[in-house]
Amino acid sequence: MDKLIFLQDYWWFLISLLGGLLVFLMFVQGGQTFVFSLHKNPLQQRMLVNSTGRKWEFTFTTLVTFGGAFFASFPLFYSTSFYGAYWVWMLILFCFVIQAVSYEYQNKRGNVFGSNTYRWALFINGVLGPLLIGAAVGTFFTGANFVVDRSNITNLGGTLSVSVWQDYNGMMLHGLEAVLNPWNVVLGLAVLFLSRTTGLLYFINNVRDAEVNRMARKRLLPNAVIFLLFFLAFVGYLLTAKGFAVNPDDSTVYMEQYKYLHNLLAQPVLLVALLIGVVGVLYGIIKTVLRSDYNKGVWFEGIGVVIVVTVLLLLAGWNNTAYYPSVADLQSSLTIRNSSSSAYTLEVMAYASLVIPIVLAYIFYAWRKLDFHKFDAEEMKRGNHY
Repeated sequence: MDKLIFLQDYWWFLISLLGGLLVFLMFVQGGQTFVFSLHKNPLQQRMLVNSTGRKWEFTFTTLVTFGGAFFASFPLFYSTSFYGAYWVWMLILFCFVIQAVSYEYQNKRGNVFGSNTYRWALFINGVLGPLLIGAAVGTFFTGANFVVDRSNITNLGGTLSVSVWQDYNGMMLHGLEAVLNPWNVVLGLAVLFLSRTTGLLYFINNVRDAEVNRMARKRLLPNAVIFLLFFLAFVGYLLTAKGFAVNPDDSTVYMEQYKYLHNLLAQPVLLVALLIGVVGVLYGIIKTVLRSDYNKGVWFEGIGVVIVVTVLLLLAGWNNTAYYPSVADLQSSLTIRNSSSSAYTLEVMAYASLVIPIVLAYIFYAWRKLDFHKFDAEEMKRGNHY
């Protein structure tokens, strides 16, 4: 295999894996949506806030790493999406900014807005964060509204980007049109209710309070069912819809019926991984629902989520597929072949990526240290809490 092709495939795998980790870590956002409904007294509410508050940096750091990996390995996507669809990304960034501010200041002295103001900001981040990220990722399959003109590179007096965003029905929405596509919204809602489901499993594992545990288990099944309905609807659409295929001989992009189903069948390892991931998700949820003393479901469900999301993103980019299709000009669609960095850049970064296991080991260590004391009434007396 050509070295450049191998490196492009390798980096798309790493980005897909980061996407899977990000979706799992959005249990923080999912947990925040219960900040007003999963408690009966202020102490329990603070337990919930601090339980997710210990982990919000992991989610934010993974989101930044996801964007940074895209910038380094596939810069044309970065310039196309972040330069053109900036309203969606600005809203996502705003959601995470108010999250960081909320955790830091909700119980600071001199807080003139009151704790609930900041907790409403956490709720907003919990709803809009997963919804918008899901809708943005949905454009990997449904397409975005841009045109690539590489001649802009030499046009010093013109636009700053080789990609130009197009208007949508006479309006320049700059990415907000993503939420006007119903299938993007379906994926966004699937991510939202997945994050809520994972958040409930996390609370069951992390908070030692009988009442919180009871209320979390009561809400687990309805949220899991809603997630599964939206997820299955999107997967059903994906496997039966036309996809954006690439001719490997001349790099032309064309529509192919059942493209993503063909991708899955042409790569059996992804099919097996998808089935394993789905089983992991269902096992973690069902066992927690059936056994009132079981609290490890978040780990089975979480690993399953990482695998499933990674596979879906791999289907979007591998096997001669345009991972960022253009609905304005089919031949402007981005693939991992026409949007990547040079072979030298990808190779240097590939060597740097070898430290990833060390970073993951540190994250595991930090996670275990943070969870050394589970949240209960005694833990809340120790101080240093949000």
